[in-house]
Amino acid sequence: MSNLSVIKNLSLQPFYLSHVSREEQKDRELHKFEIFFANLIGWIPAKKISRRVILKFSKKITQYKPELSYQEDEQLIQTFHNALIELSTKKASHNNVAIVLACIGEAIYRVFNIYPHPVQFMGAYILLTGQLAEMPTGEGKTLVAGMASTFMAATGNYVHVLTTNAYLAQRDEEELRPLFSFFKLSSGSINSEMEIPERKQNYQQQICYVSANEIVFDYLKDHISGKGTQPRQIENLRHLSFGQTINETMIVPALHFCIVDEADSVFIDEAQTPMVISQEAEGLIEPDVIHWAIEQAKQLEAHTDFEIREAEHHIHIDYLPEDKIIPLPEGVRPIWYNHAWKILLVQQALTAIHLYHKDQQYIIQENKIQIVDESTGRIMADRSWEQGLHQLIEAKEGVELSKGRDTLAKMTFQRFFRRYLLLSGLTGTGLEVSRELWMIYRLKVCQIPPNIPSKRQQYRHRYFKTNDQKYKAIAIHARSIADQNRAVLIGTRSIEASESISDALTALNIAHIVLNARQDSQEAAIIAEAGQSGKITVATNMAGRGTDIKLHLETKQAGGLHVILTEFHESARIDRQLYGRSGRQGDQGSCVAYVSGTDELLLQNTKWFVYLLNIISIIFIQHYLLILAVKHMQKKCQKRAYRNRISMFKQDKKLNSQIGFAGKIY
Repeated sequence: MSNLSVIKNLSLQPFYLSHVSREEQKDRELHKFEIFFANLIGWIPAKKISRRVILKFSKKITQYKPELSYQEDEQLIQTFHNALIELSTKKASHNNVAIVLACIGEAIYRVFNIYPHPVQFMGAYILLTGQLAEMPTGEGKTLVAGMASTFMAATGNYVHVLTTNAYLAQRDEEELRPLFSFFKLSSGSINSEMEIPERKQNYQQQICYVSANEIVFDYLKDHISGKGTQPRQIENLRHLSFGQTINETMIVPALHFCIVDEADSVFIDEAQTPMVISQEAEGLIEPDVIHWAIEQAKQLEAHTDFEIREAEHHIHIDYLPEDKIIPLPEGVRPIWYNHAWKILLVQQALTAIHLYHKDQQYIIQENKIQIVDESTGRIMADRSWEQGLHQLIEAKEGVELSKGRDTLAKMTFQRFFRRYLLLSGLTGTGLEVSRELWMIYRLKVCQIPPNIPSKRQQYRHRYFKTNDQKYKAIAIHARSIADQNRAVLIGTRSIEASESISDALTALNIAHIVLNARQDSQEAAIIAEAGQSGKITVATNMAGRGTDIKLHLETKQAGGLHVILTEFHESARIDRQLYGRSGRQGDQGSCVAYVSGTDELLLQNTKWFVYLLNIISIIFIQHYLLILAVKHMQKKCQKRAYRNRISMFKQDKKLNSQIGFAGKIY
């Protein structure tokens, strides 16, 4: 039985229960002035938790340690539950939360033979109050999420721990299951292969680990079937009539407490694309017209017949030149003879040809187009682009065309996560997007310092005019570091770049291993070996999130892991994630950036800087000039991405209100 009073006493933000049968946050329409004044808080810098505050809180917890260590397991569990009962009647504070966390800390010691360090206790407290904890890489965020999950699940509320993919969800749940079992709490995880009955069973567990994509799709499935959307009174009547509880009819029983791991990736990077449930259909565009559009687009010349706006990821075309028009296939629908529709289709075909590239935005596996997540480098299974773009890319690559799809339900991450009664998150890089996290999700970022200060060294950036020069220099540099018995991680933005660097290493007979979307099934095994002495690993951003490169003793003694960034990203957060692989938990480590004037992002956003870099050969001047160029480029890219996300969020809210209005009228 859920105890919402605990959530109310812990949360720094009030929640308003929806009138529908599922227990979730109500959508509230605020006045423009209310929104304006609430958003002003987002301009306040992220809260930095001092070591003094952390140690003071830790002392409140550890004072119970001697007493708890003498208690039998059953006594410890009873003490834990008694403290939670008291908490349901009082507003949460460091004092009355300390005893609960002390019980969890003692249980962790008994189960795993480790005791949480002070910053982990503080991280768990921040999660329980509905905030976002920014903790450096390697500080044990998985355990922090497990501590907060144990706390909340024991009050009877459903807990969802969201990860970036199903592999991490299963791994983390299995790793922490002994802790949950100690307190007699049930847990489960969701993967894409599960059928509905098994999904329901796992969601009914007190703690459920699931990827963000999976839970949004399952929530949408409930909406399609009308479950959880009816007023509570109607569902209660149905229960009296058929003897079926509300929770049994839904896949996702309630949205009580959510912890989002790698929160910036989920809340920001993945939030740029709405989640859509669709079904196969004949589609608006016939296969013959798809092939015609690709052939027509190939006849047109860039900068003459159309304009490529790569920075905006957009193709602009006004008309088709008369001398380059290819006749439409016979028997097509009359709509395609309309000039406006023809232009839209050709524009989409030009987008498929010039803005979507093999081994960057997608790969071909088993004669199918598989989308690659650019922020993580992982394959996004069972995903497809909308508005005919997916079929146009298939036609471009000469693979069999998939069927069109009709949209059944659609929801953005922004609208979904605002439905949780208590939302929190963990990340290593939340500072750069703290304002947006507050404006959209009402999440305040709290920076927690590392348990042991980092010893990571940042080397000067290195600049080269061409990619070939850069790749050769990276190979030579990686070999020199590996010869010192250190491990080397070379991070790339795309599959294509990882394979180009692999070729450069092979040309110099340098042993290495590659990790990208083609080897995603071997990710765990490759990462497990990446910390060995003298090991060189070339990886896309797969090695930047949710993975743990454990260094061998010899590697640590030689100087730790050395990270080479081969191209800056649109977001400084992703660069920080990659750098964060080295110098973890007080270990030694170092990082350096190798970039070239032909890197797409630099060319698209900082052409003048590239021109200056090409004529200046003094390394330390290049370094500082490159810092200015990267800051300018990333600021420009993030402003554009922020506008796109806000625009999509507003459109989603408007569409949702229109659907609700139409439903009421009907």
